[in-house]
Amino acid sequence: MSNEKTVGEALISLLEAHGVDTVFGIPGVHTVELYRGLARSKIRHVTPRHEQGAGFMADGYARVSGRPGVAFVITGPGLTNTITAMGQARADSVPMLVISGVNATGTLGKGLGYLHELPDQRGMMEKVALFSHRIEQASELPEILARAFTLFATARPGPVHIEIPTDVMGKPAGELAMLPGNVVPPAPDKAAIAEAARLALAAENPLILAGGGAKRAGAELARLAERLDAPVVTTANARGLLHRHPLGVHASPSLQAVRALMAESDLVIAAGTEFGPTDYDMYADGGFVLPALLIRIDVGADQLMRHPAIIGIQADCATALEALAAAMAGSKTAGRTRSGGAARAKQARDAALAEIGPAMREQVSVVEMIRDTLPGSIIVGDSTQPVYAANLYYDHDRPGGWFNAATGFGALGYGPPAAIGAALAEPKAPVVCLTGDGGFQFTLPELGAALDAGAPVIFVVWNNRGYREIETSMRDVGVEPVGVSPAPPDFCKLAEAYGVAAERVANVSDLPAALRRASGRTYLIEIEVA
Repeated sequence: MSNEKTVGEALISLLEAHGVDTVFGIPGVHTVELYRGLARSKIRHVTPRHEQGAGFMADGYARVSGRPGVAFVITGPGLTNTITAMGQARADSVPMLVISGVNATGTLGKGLGYLHELPDQRGMMEKVALFSHRIEQASELPEILARAFTLFATARPGPVHIEIPTDVMGKPAGELAMLPGNVVPPAPDKAAIAEAARLALAAENPLILAGGGAKRAGAELARLAERLDAPVVTTANARGLLHRHPLGVHASPSLQAVRALMAESDLVIAAGTEFGPTDYDMYADGGFVLPALLIRIDVGADQLMRHPAIIGIQADCATALEALAAAMAGSKTAGRTRSGGAARAKQARDAALAEIGPAMREQVSVVEMIRDTLPGSIIVGDSTQPVYAANLYYDHDRPGGWFNAATGFGALGYGPPAAIGAALAEPKAPVVCLTGDGGFQFTLPELGAALDAGAPVIFVVWNNRGYREIETSMRDVGVEPVGVSPAPPDFCKLAEAYGVAAERVANVSDLPAALRRASGRTYLIEIEVA
């Protein structure tokens, strides 16, 4: 074979140039030529047990590292298996690059029955991805990768799909240099910042809503909140911001107590939140009303257009919040002092905690046990009772350290593989996957992937022998429960079969000791729930 790089090898070199150090994927006959370059590179390859796991691992990796998660999957079923993970990434604005094969160029769209053939693979992906592109010439690679990485850095991110036909992967590529992309988000409009500062200084009872887009703007958010003496309500993806701060309200905007706080505020600044119903109207009661005097900050222009605001500021949240605080400090009326923000925040916190009721408070205490036993941990959740409860009310101690699939797209089985991706992105932090017995069975084989990758994830399985949240929902509306009691396996024995140490605790009070025994290892703890 010639020493000249192939398209597959050039792709790997360009990914390295863009800072990619890990890819998640399962090789197949339609991606062999991509692996020629991968084997010779410095990029780490992690093999999940299912392509959906590859996508979820890329998601968890991206959320923790702040860099795009990358997945390599085969044509057809490999890609369709990954669509669920891409849907979750699209819903939660997670940067994900999915690179797949596709059948040989001359066969596409002809329905000839080739292996892994789809009628229109790229057309299908265009419905989920921010964009999908087929590489037909080697010269396209630098431009398309630059486009993807620019989008990840300067707009609301999400999944991007690139497909390479099997007859193109092995073609000569020559020397392809990386095209520099734009990695600087748009700067906030000065006039908009000045007007927002004027309104903020005039407000008597301001409030800040912080979403996942603000999770890397903790210091800037705190400075603005303190300058305004404004309570800060954090959505599920923003938990960890303002931990134990007197202005922090770590409770869902779906709760009446938080809605009351919003209603009494004469100015609301919303930073990095899309006002999605799973955060603001999770009970679907229609009780959420957009504030009348609303300032929105978001890096995505399309997102700013979806809900009316008196001022829309397109910018990275950290940059905009810092600019707003600086504009307030430079105002002639900056010397005005306020008080009462902490009291308003405490009143909302207390009312929200009372509102969720004793059963959910007990489940929140489970999450607090994990946090307090393993300070600074990353807790990755699946759709299970303690996670639902903590999304309603919970104060995490690490920005970006609490995330799950129980909001937005809501994919079951997300937690285990996403936790593996998180552990590989931040190997120095304890990583806990909190999953239910039902959801865990969606991606249970990823225990083996965790061990292969050396990812010290502690899998905490909340075993209530079924889909109890769904069963409760059925009973609440008078539907006789059907299909909500799938028999769980013996999780400890399955873990041990993979070579993963495991133990079962009958009482939640025994969880802290088990977590300490598990620390630093790939480990499974099963909690038997009555």
